[in-house]
Amino acid sequence: MPTKDLNVLLKEMQPELRGDYLIASMPSELLTEELIAGSMGVFKEREGMTLIMPEASRFNLPEHAKASAPHALITLNVNSDLEAVGFLAAITNALAKHGISVNAISAFHHDHLLVPKPKAEKAMSVLKELAETSTS
Repeated sequence: MPTKDLNVLLKEMQPELRGDYLIASMPSELLTEELIAGSMGVFKEREGMTLIMPEASRFNLPEHAKASAPHALITLNVNSDLEAVGFLAAITNALAKHGISVNAISAFHHDHLLVPKPKAEKAMSVLKELAETSTS
């Protein structure tokens, strides 16, 4: 059952490191079914298509696509309500205090974080400490 209670969300977030991803951008006309199928997410922006894809997919990108440095994907395994207030703010603030940037994605059941790959272990440590020190 989804929850809106911030303390419960923080206490039960259960962060899980799920692999290495990159954020790619390309003009719409370069997007293929293969790229869509291999991506975790696709988002249409005015400037073109943004894909969140496994790092290994870098080699399948069209010539004129742009791609970020590798990011680690962390899934927060608590069923957060889409109307929960302050959950991502608390998380991004905690990570920011440690100099860790984050790109957050809120899906229907869970929130997902993309953090720079070299800072993945530190991010996991910060998130676990945040969960342990939260009251429910």
